[in-house]
Amino acid sequence: MQNTRVDSTGKRILNFSAGPGLMPQSVLETAAAEMLNFSQGHSLMELSHRSGVFEGVLAETEAAFRRLLSIPSNYKVLFSQGGATTQFSMAPLNLAGSDKAKKVDYIVTGAWSSKAAEEAARLIGKDRVNTVLSTKKSNHNGDIPQLNDWSFSKDPAYVFYCDNETVHGVEFKDKFPFHLVPANVPIVCDMSSNILSTPVDVSKFGVIFAGAQKNMGPAGITVTIVREDLLAPQYKYSGSPIPLLLDFNSYSAHDSMLNTPPTFPIYICGLIFKWLEKDIGGLSQMAAINAQKADLLYSTIESSNGFYSCPVAKPYRSRMNVPFLVKGGKGGALETLFLKEAEEKGMIQLAGHRSVGGIRASLYNAMPLDGVQVLVDFMKEF
Repeated sequence: MQNTRVDSTGKRILNFSAGPGLMPQSVLETAAAEMLNFSQGHSLMELSHRSGVFEGVLAETEAAFRRLLSIPSNYKVLFSQGGATTQFSMAPLNLAGSDKAKKVDYIVTGAWSSKAAEEAARLIGKDRVNTVLSTKKSNHNGDIPQLNDWSFSKDPAYVFYCDNETVHGVEFKDKFPFHLVPANVPIVCDMSSNILSTPVDVSKFGVIFAGAQKNMGPAGITVTIVREDLLAPQYKYSGSPIPLLLDFNSYSAHDSMLNTPPTFPIYICGLIFKWLEKDIGGLSQMAAINAQKADLLYSTIESSNGFYSCPVAKPYRSRMNVPFLVKGGKGGALETLFLKEAEEKGMIQLAGHRSVGGIRASLYNAMPLDGVQVLVDFMKEF
C-alpha cells in the first residue's frame, strides 16, 4: 500500500488533503502508462463515450463497484456530474412527492448536512423541511445529541443524513439509529467522504450518493445508488418540472449517458475499484487498515497531555477526517509553526477547513499507515 511521492528536490510528500484527496500511486502509474494509448493508439480521453471500448470501461467500473459494496440487484448505480452538492437538489426533487403535507426530515450534524437542508428548503419550501436535530442550533458541533433530542416527522417522505461530516470530523459509522425510521420511509445518505472505507449494508438505504474526490477518484464524477422503486412517478416533487440532468430517471433510463459522461474520471474510479479488490482484498480489509490508521492518530492526540486536543466526542470521531487543535488554540503561534514545520517535512494540506480552522488530517483509503506514522512521529517531536 505504498504511496511514495516526491517533490522536485526528491523529498517525500504526504498529502493529507480533505479533497481532492490522495489516490493510490499504482492507479496513477497505470493511468500515466495508458494516457497516450488506452486502445488502438487513442487516449481514453479521446474515445467516444458511445464507443464499445468506453461502454466496456463503464460496465466494468459499475460491476466492480457493485461487487465491493454487495449492491442488491434492485438498486441502480448512476454516474453523474455536479458533485454531492447537486445531489442536495436532486434528493428533494426526486423524492419529496406531491403531498405538501409530507415533511422531509434532515439530520443536521455539520456543514454538509446543513447545506443539504438549506437547499431542500429553497426548492420545496421551508415549511416542508423538518430538522430532526441540529448540532448547529444546539451548540453540539463535534457531537451527536442523545436520541431523545431527535424529533422525526410522523410520516416523512424521506430522512436525510450525512454519514461523515468532512469539515467537523463527525462520523456515524455503525451508530445511526435505523430502528427509529419507519420501514416504508427511504433513508437518503451522503457518503461522500467515507464511501468504500468500510462495508455498508446498502439494503438499509433508499439512496446513497458520494462525490468521488475523497475515496473513489478525481473530482468531476458522482456515484449514486438508488433503489429502483424510488424511481416511480409518485415520489417526484410536482411543484415544477425536474430538469433532465437532475432527474434520477434520466440517468437510469440512459445508463448514465443521457449526455456525455465524465469519461476519464469514470475510468480512474474503475482503476481504484480494482485496486481495492485486488491489492487491498476488499472493504473488510480496508476497514481494518483505516481503523489502525485512525487509532494511531487519535491515541497520539490523547496521550499528549493536552498539547493536542480533538473537539469531537469519542463515539463519533471520524476515521477519515481527524480535526485537532495545538496548544494555544486556533490561529495561535504554535498552530502556525506546526503547519509550517510539517510542510517543511513534506506533510501538506494539514490546515483545517477555512470555516473552522485548526488542523485536519484526512486519512482516506489511499493514505498508507506509514504515512500516518510519519505524522505522529512529527507530532511527538513537535
